[in-house]
Amino acid sequence: MKKAWKIVLAVVLALLVVVLGYVAYVFIDYHRIGNQELTVERNAAATVEAGKEYGILSYNIGFGAYEDDYSFFMDGGTESRAWSEERLTANIERIGAFLQQQDADLYLLQEVDRDSTRSYHVDEAAMLTAQLPGLGYIWAQNYDSPYLFYPLDQPHGKSVSGLLTLSSFGITEARRVELPIEAGVMKLVDLDRCYSVHRIPAADGRELVLYNVHLSAYTSDGTIAVEQLELLRADMQAEYEKGNWCIAGGDFNKDLLGQSEEIFGGSAEGYTWAQPLPEGIWDGTNLSLVAPLDETDPVPSCRNADAPYHEGQYVLTVDGFVVSDNVTVEQAVVEDTGFAWSDHNPVSMRFVLN
Repeated sequence: MKKAWKIVLAVVLALLVVVLGYVAYVFIDYHRIGNQELTVERNAAATVEAGKEYGILSYNIGFGAYEDDYSFFMDGGTESRAWSEERLTANIERIGAFLQQQDADLYLLQEVDRDSTRSYHVDEAAMLTAQLPGLGYIWAQNYDSPYLFYPLDQPHGKSVSGLLTLSSFGITEARRVELPIEAGVMKLVDLDRCYSVHRIPAADGRELVLYNVHLSAYTSDGTIAVEQLELLRADMQAEYEKGNWCIAGGDFNKDLLGQSEEIFGGSAEGYTWAQPLPEGIWDGTNLSLVAPLDETDPVPSCRNADAPYHEGQYVLTVDGFVVSDNVTVEQAVVEDTGFAWSDHNPVSMRFVLN
């Protein structure tokens, strides 16, 4: 009996050493990427012009994993990785084919993996840019996380994921801007965050300053996304005051309509990540929100992936645009991809630079 207890104690101590060693690894390995200058690949030569209409599309592709039968563990679901590498690559090819069919000059994509455990280390950016050979592109790494050994039966692993911007215009400069995140243990949950900035010249000397945005979701109460938005707001306002045009697009992880429950049905009870934007957030600026909504046929841009898609699931619009008042918006809509419900629907906007 005494020998048996010694064996049990040895096993418990060994497990404790493993757990403490892993915790130490996570905190020691944790780091932030910081601000970075970004490289433009396959850069185009075209410039933008005042008075001409253009199109832009924003799409959180959910690292190619989300289909109507998919749920994600950090949303309360069960899956931590894509169903399989075969389904993942088929989804990325299908997303690329959808983008090929769009009448857009600019594309802002979020959650594009390059070397992540959850997406079987498939370089999704390479796949997508190969399908859109006529466009220049910039990839900015958003996440740089330690290996997450959870769930235990299929660990989420390490994420190398980012923002992919594609342009039919020449880009003279691009950079990654670090966003504030929560402190303590929550920083390990929300990973890293950034937005990317791209400068597109016009013949008259002005610039279209384009922002690709993916704000925080997995936070304690959602307030950190407001701080991130305030940093973006200050950046855009400063560019506007220089005489430039400013457009930001992406996944804001906020209820951009402010009342998605009333518009689409369902209940937001218990979901703190997607709060409405603070009232007056744009006061004192020359910026405004463009949240795509067809009031005659309202379509949300996002579902909460706590379960496979089903009627009555919490849906809302978190994807949209922010523009300066020297940009005239002609139309903003949620696009139909033609395939089953994923995590996000793409949103598009037609606009004119004044």
